[in-house]
Amino acid sequence: MAAPDAALYLGFDFSTQQLKVVAIDGNLNVVHQNNVQFDSELPEFRTQGGVHIHADRLTVTSPVLMWVKALDLLLDKMKGAGLDFSRVRALSGSGQQHGSVFWRRGASETLQNLDPDQNLHQLLQDSFSVSHSPTWMDSSSSRQCDDLHTAAGGAERLTEITGSRAYEGFTGNQISKLRQTRPEEFRVTERISLVSSFAASLFLGGFASIDYSDGSGMNLLDIRTRTWSEVCMDATAPHLDRLLGAPVPSTSVLGPVSSYWVQRFGFSEDCRVVAFTGDNPASLAGMRLQQGDVAVSLGTSDTVFLWIQQPRPALEGHVFCNPLDWTAFMALLCFKNGSLTRERIRNESTGGSWELFSAALRDTPLGNNGNIGFYFDSMEITPPAVGVHLFDPEDKKVSSLSPQVEVRALVEGQFLSRRLHAERLGYAIIPGTRVLATGGASSNQDILQVLSDVFNAPVYTIDVSNSACLGSAYRALHGLVSDSISSFFDVVKKAPEPQLVVTPHPEAQQVYGQMLQRYARLEERVLQESRPPEPQEPISSVQETRDL
Repeated sequence: MAAPDAALYLGFDFSTQQLKVVAIDGNLNVVHQNNVQFDSELPEFRTQGGVHIHADRLTVTSPVLMWVKALDLLLDKMKGAGLDFSRVRALSGSGQQHGSVFWRRGASETLQNLDPDQNLHQLLQDSFSVSHSPTWMDSSSSRQCDDLHTAAGGAERLTEITGSRAYEGFTGNQISKLRQTRPEEFRVTERISLVSSFAASLFLGGFASIDYSDGSGMNLLDIRTRTWSEVCMDATAPHLDRLLGAPVPSTSVLGPVSSYWVQRFGFSEDCRVVAFTGDNPASLAGMRLQQGDVAVSLGTSDTVFLWIQQPRPALEGHVFCNPLDWTAFMALLCFKNGSLTRERIRNESTGGSWELFSAALRDTPLGNNGNIGFYFDSMEITPPAVGVHLFDPEDKKVSSLSPQVEVRALVEGQFLSRRLHAERLGYAIIPGTRVLATGGASSNQDILQVLSDVFNAPVYTIDVSNSACLGSAYRALHGLVSDSISSFFDVVKKAPEPQLVVTPHPEAQQVYGQMLQRYARLEERVLQESRPPEPQEPISSVQETRDL
């Protein structure tokens, strides 16, 4: 049990559907957790899943004051639970990536002079020029994406600069749309924040800087120089640098909490605010991903996180600045056809039995005797294809496979795709590489065995419940000592280690090294045959893809 006066570190997560917090002590023990569910606990805002989907079905927003009121409610809950805020030495947090907050002129002065006798949402009700913030789910800025691609010299060139092609949910394109369609609201805007830097601003009592990592999910930051890209900024809005402020390293200590928090909740004047970041970068910190590691979240959608040193940005996937090491990068890939597709094949091939599904994987050989399958039940993000495409050992299309062969074709095909697209972004298997598995399917050891074989690396499981919160709390602690202890991993070495589950078979490298090349050729053929319209699928936040 922690001593009554032991230091605490808070990690907040402003996700799409809820606001969460975790408090840890200096030994990394979680001593408090709390949350506010937007839909059920703040019904006056009438959100569904934390958002408003507008009549055009493309525009998706969230009320800014809902986030502020949620923070009021959360702090009251924490106080009611007996949390001693005077023990908090530092706090940090994360926000759903790509969302934007537009502060009205005069908001800076308001933030600096908050009355501790009033709730935040009362004090800030007139501080936003846009009352409903665009979120990552918004897909109404296709025209602005096209304009940005043209200005940058094409999608490939934009990807080289910013780490991603233009996505409709990304902040820069939403800023451009607002400037063009609602010029008066844009004219009275004093500052533009990401959800993460907006949240940090509430604690800081002034406009918080955007950090490198979350900033690289805007289609505006040059990920190599870590400065705003002049060509992207000019294409988005005039003098945009004044509205965004200068980006800062993700480990930056932005300053002390404002006097509002000291007087209203009893925070120490010495409590520091460490730069907030996006939910995906914060989850990378929560999973304690290291150089060479790959994390695979096996949920409704499958998400792949990578720590990479030399990125090769591609039209699929995203490369961000690494939140833990400013010289490194992180990459993220999202695959829409994950657990629901696995469940469909389980139902059709093994009568709904996971036991028989697992037995099929055990009873079929590595490489599946040359049978390969592509299973895109719905339009895939990576690659942009749809439909089921099955191939025999001679690369001839077939209409069906036997039940056991189909189970392995599905699982091998999914993991070959994950590895292929990870390598295209710069991932390379090196000695010591670990695969960290999480999400619902990570409880199935036979599925993990295929994952281990395809990646030719040991697979570990890790409990990442509230990973963005936990990563934010770790980052708060690291931010305080980052000048004296260079490595984030020195700070979190007391955290529980991932558990080794499976190791690859000796023949895996030879089998899948060859199979990966064949898979890549067949994927290109599938793409040419299906020729779907190019999607503008926004990046999925970790909270939405990790459904079990």
